[in-house]
Amino acid sequence: MATLDPVWATVAELSHAFATRALSPVDVVDALMARISRRNPALHAYIAVYEAEARLAAEAADKAIRSGHRVGPLHGVPIALKDLVDLQGRVTTGGSKVWAERVSPVTATLAERLIAAGMIVLGKTHTVEFAMGSWGTNTHMGTPRNPWDLAVHRTPGGSSSGSGVAVSAGLAPVAIGTDTGGSVRIPAAWCGIVGLKVTAGRISTYGVLPLSSTLDTPGPLARSVEDAALIYRALSGPDPRDPQTFAWTPADPLPILRRGVEGLRLAVLPDVERTGVEKEVLAAYDAAVNALAGLGARIVQVEFPRRLSDYAGATGVIIGAEGYRFVGHLVDDGNMPTDPHVRPRIQLGRNISARDYLLALAQREEHKREFAAAVGDVDAILTPTAQTAAIPIERADQKGTAAHFTRPGNYLGLCGLAVPGGFSAEGMPLSLQILCHAGDEATALRIGWAYEQATSWKARRPPEP
Repeated sequence: MATLDPVWATVAELSHAFATRALSPVDVVDALMARISRRNPALHAYIAVYEAEARLAAEAADKAIRSGHRVGPLHGVPIALKDLVDLQGRVTTGGSKVWAERVSPVTATLAERLIAAGMIVLGKTHTVEFAMGSWGTNTHMGTPRNPWDLAVHRTPGGSSSGSGVAVSAGLAPVAIGTDTGGSVRIPAAWCGIVGLKVTAGRISTYGVLPLSSTLDTPGPLARSVEDAALIYRALSGPDPRDPQTFAWTPADPLPILRRGVEGLRLAVLPDVERTGVEKEVLAAYDAAVNALAGLGARIVQVEFPRRLSDYAGATGVIIGAEGYRFVGHLVDDGNMPTDPHVRPRIQLGRNISARDYLLALAQREEHKREFAAAVGDVDAILTPTAQTAAIPIERADQKGTAAHFTRPGNYLGLCGLAVPGGFSAEGMPLSLQILCHAGDEATALRIGWAYEQATSWKARRPPEP
């Protein structure tokens, strides 16, 4: 532990190092700030860095821990927040030039809980404007650079682009993102890290700038499955300011994390859904399925009641209508400097009638019941997280989406975990998605942990310049 690199340590490793005094929070924040200063100008992960405050918090945490006043396992561990998460008195832009000077009126519940656990906020990370996009691009505020390719500017994944890049590139041990149609899982997939999409209501959205009140879910991007579980445990639970959170009884995923997958029934992608997926992605996916089978999981075939693309399209109606409710007045104003790629995505909601929106919500409930009946006897569904590895920015189809495999999870009310699942011939990360029933984050994390232990993908790091 004495040789632990503070820049690349996991949350669990930092927690242990602080408890045993092998490292100090001051050491870690110093190392991270030095690396942020050196790498962030090129990577563009952060939109704001709270250096002075983070150093002060690290000193306070160090003194508290040394004096026997450690408040818990996360005390002194740094974290980055997506620039949708309000911190009272600080600017939160939501990735929009329109809100470049928007001062947060409140502090988000999730930020309150992280700070109460003793975590140190390093700063805010870049996002696609209004969180409306899966490629990770931002015309006005800047597009973070995927750290796995030093020569070509590739898609970091969105909308939690900066959070994915920060964790992947050693600029934060863990970060918070939000996932409405894949915005935690896609950056995790393309940046070679872990991303947890929770069930709606598991983590409070109070104080998080909304895109879709029906589908928005905050969650961690981390270097290990255990880290994602630790952050999820700290954040989940009822919040009077978010009524959705009362639908769920808090569940600690850590007691079953290491139980393995023997006997679990894992469903694989139907053959019809393999069309349109890159060969390298499918090869890595098949290898991941075989690895889990080798660990004792029962691999089963299921027939989905509908094509995944049907769910993805229906998700767009809900996101479009609800997103237009929140920021339609901004994108409709031609004088406002909104992203030209994001504007038409939000404006889709302008032509959705109240009837069509309510019908979409009712149809969603029907589809959820139908899907649950079809897969009710399986513990998880395994898919690739994305159809391709990260692509050059100029190849991104701004009228399309990278969320083919992720949007159905939001629409059907599932939870999901993206875990590193290999590399392309060009050295770009590939990813396995583990979808589980609503509220069953513990099982998704358990499967992810078993797969992570059986592979070496998480040990790989992006190249250094």
